[in-house]
Amino acid sequence: MSLARILTKDEERILADERQALSGLRVALERVEVESDDGASFDASIRQLDEMFLLVVSGEFNAGKSAFVNALVGENVLEEGVTPTTSRVTLLKHGDTLERETQSSAFEIVKAPFEVLENIHLVDTPGTNAILREHEEITREFLPRSDMVLFVTSADRPFTESERAFLEGIRDWGKKVAVVVNKIDILDKPEDVDEVTRFVHENAANLLGTEVQVFPVSAKRAAAAKANDDASALESSRFPALEEFIVQKLDDRERVRLKLRNPLGVGNALAEKYAGVVAAELALLGDDLAMLNDIESQLEIYERDQHRDFAYRLSDIDNALLDFESRGAAFFEETLRLARVFDLVNKSKIKSDFEKKVVGELPQTVEKRVEAVIDWMVESELEQWHSIMSHLDERRKAHEERMVGKLAPTFVQDRKRLLETVGAAARNAIDGYDRESESTRLAESVQTAVASTALLEVGAVGLGALVAAIATSTAADVTGILAASALSVIGLLVLPAKRRGAKRELNKKVSEVRERLMSSLRQQFETEMQGSLVRIREALSPYTRFVRAERDRLETARDELQRARDELARIEASIAAL
Repeated sequence: MSLARILTKDEERILADERQALSGLRVALERVEVESDDGASFDASIRQLDEMFLLVVSGEFNAGKSAFVNALVGENVLEEGVTPTTSRVTLLKHGDTLERETQSSAFEIVKAPFEVLENIHLVDTPGTNAILREHEEITREFLPRSDMVLFVTSADRPFTESERAFLEGIRDWGKKVAVVVNKIDILDKPEDVDEVTRFVHENAANLLGTEVQVFPVSAKRAAAAKANDDASALESSRFPALEEFIVQKLDDRERVRLKLRNPLGVGNALAEKYAGVVAAELALLGDDLAMLNDIESQLEIYERDQHRDFAYRLSDIDNALLDFESRGAAFFEETLRLARVFDLVNKSKIKSDFEKKVVGELPQTVEKRVEAVIDWMVESELEQWHSIMSHLDERRKAHEERMVGKLAPTFVQDRKRLLETVGAAARNAIDGYDRESESTRLAESVQTAVASTALLEVGAVGLGALVAAIATSTAADVTGILAASALSVIGLLVLPAKRRGAKRELNKKVSEVRERLMSSLRQQFETEMQGSLVRIREALSPYTRFVRAERDRLETARDELQRARDELARIEASIAAL
């Protein structure tokens, strides 16, 4: 009998809400990497809404599960034994005649004309805690499909630690559980039965967090009593109370409630499980985001510090040119005088004195100070790459040390691969960084820029010599003009004017070359600075995109899972109120 045929209007509304909520949960689960078994369990629990009520019998091997099922239906349809005999899930359903149909090595269908099967499907599962571990796996995989679980324990070893662990798994799926204490016939006194029953009831209730019905029975006596039509023996087996619970207490309304709750329990279990996965992944990404933000902050500080340090280093070069200008002014002041008139006639001497006293070590000084700036620029970028590498190494180490058992395998692999990719890019940048070639490239670039603005060709002459040539290009001409007029009658009047003109001309030339050199260095510095930042950010970009995209995906999944859990809780309350 399908669920739809016995639903009231309120139950139909709840069922519609439930299907919609489960659909929303499925969308949320699609955002995370759901294990295939979990996905199959979820889908199976939803399909159960359209199927007969499913009562699953589970428990450890040799607890008498098959004997219990045989006693319940009143005929030996399942094999019994002291060894693990049930190796597959057996589904018992109503049929006109006894038929067996093996679906696979793990699943069998038995149809039989038993009254108890008219409104429920009964499932016998392989025993847990057996040597054949695959039997337990078969049982665990089938449990999420159940609408209710009858857990069978034996009176001679009730509620063992392994049974406790297995019941925890049932509890996690949110299943309704009733416990059957079988084999009470081995106990000597009724008081012993009561004691065992009380022990199982207390422990099961504490473990499952809810009231649990416990039925002490002797399946062996019940089966014999039914075979001999012995009502008294059947009563002493205490089996009728369990049959009444299954047949009468699990009436249409109760079966509807349990069936409606079944996918809610599975859904809640999966939502909680993958909310934990999402939280763990978000926590890991939070550390990654913190690292990326820290790197970005360091890059901003690096850029500010570089600009500040660059201005300081430029002032060093500027001071060399100011010293040159000061020496030139002093030279003209001393040289362009009437007392030196005969020296002024000797153009070569004036030029030689200018080069010696004014130009002096200017080319070497400029070269060294510009080279120092260039070396600093090269080293600064390399240091920044080492800093990035250190951050990445820390993240890889943290990744290896962190417990990743809860994390989705694909997420872990993608994150690890991208960390390694970015790390390789950083290592390649460091390993392939040739200080000498980088310095040469920068120096040539600055030299070319200075020469081009002065309309001079760059040959074998160095940057310092080029700067000196530009700054002193008119010195000889100025003295030459003076020499041509120094002996004239108006020489006394010309010399002071020429002296002032020479100073102005030198000041002009020094100012021009300072501007050209500083402008070229600033432009080159800015180009290299931005290029360095771009290279670092590009190296990080695959991982940055991954972290941010994963964060957005996981935050969406987290919110959707929470909404789904809230909606399932609302529906659970509606079912409880029926």
